[in-house]
Amino acid sequence: MKFIEFGIGNTWFIRTETEFEDGTENEERGIVGPIHFQSAYIRIWIRKTVIILDLKDGFKKTKKNRNTFKIIFGIVSL
Repeated sequence: MKFIEFGIGNTWFIRTETEFEDGTENEERGIVGPIHFQSAYIRIWIRKTVIILDLKDGFKKTKKNRNTFKIIFGIVSL
């Protein structure tokens, strides 16, 4: 599964994160194709609270261990 993200708080303003079936992840600068659209989301991370608004999964609110600030628009792809 691929996550193409645009926004502040990540290593790069535009990045593609690929998650493999074995649980490992790979992060690359820019947009890496091919893109097969599955969903879109907005993620707002303020301190330890993460709010996610996803077209497919709806609203989610979670807590993380790390303090950070991010505002991300993302696309989920296969």
